[in-house]
Parts: sequence; C-alpha cells; structure tokens
Amino acid sequence: MEQIITPYLLYKDAGAALDFLSETFGFEEVSRLTEDGRVGHAETSINGASIYLGSPSDYKNPREVGATVLMYILVDDVDGHFERAKAAGADIVDEPEDQDYGHRRYSVRDPEGHHWYFASRVKAPTEEWASVSAP
Repeated sequence: MEQIITPYLLYKDAGAALDFLSETFGFEEVSRLTEDGRVGHAETSINGASIYLGSPSDYKNPREVGATVLMYILVDDVDGHFERAKAAGADIVDEPEDQDYGHRRYSVRDPEGHHWYFASRVKAPTEEWASVSAP
C-alpha cells in the first residue's frame, strides 16, 4: 500500500536539515525545489517512507516556540542507528532502551529542535502495558 500520511516538517534552513537527516539518520534525498535561495519544498525518505520539508519565510522552529510534533521512525537496527547519530554529533535526548510496549528506542533533537524517536520492535508488549492500552 502507498504511504497515505506524510509528515511535513518546516525548517528555517531546509537545505541544512536535508544534509543533517542524510548524514545523521541515513535519510535519502528524493527531491529539492529551491526558490529565491531557499528550499521551498523537498522530499526525503527512509525505509520507503517519505517526509516532506520546506522553509517558509515567516516560520519559527521548535527551538524558538517549543516542540510541536514528535517523529517516531521504525528502523531495522536501532542500536546501529543510534551509534551513527551519536558519531555524527546529534543532540541525544535518551539512549536506546527497551520499552514496555515492545520497542527498543532512543530519542534525539535535530539542530532546529524537532524531536525524533527511532525504534525497533524487539518483543511483544508486556502484559501490563497491553492491558492498559486495550480499548
């Protein structure tokens, strides 16, 4: 099935964000439309999932106004992914840790303050978590 929901992140410097996402997290740049010296629209992807981004002229980033969205990305090897991000100098918030809901995850902030979670499924959720989250 085609991806039906695509996050669209705004950055003051979307060009720098594209470079950071590629070098630090392993995203692949798909397209970049430059208007008046800034990235008006771009697409990047990881594991077949896309994220759009751009640089509007009147935008304030999360570092200025506080977090407005959290990105949660599943990867095959969260520990290897963490090591890559750490080696690139990413702003690590939490190191990889097993979660009760069955994921092993870490969190990081990008240079403009967007908060990212990267995780791998490692086991079934605990009974306590499953019973709390059941409808």
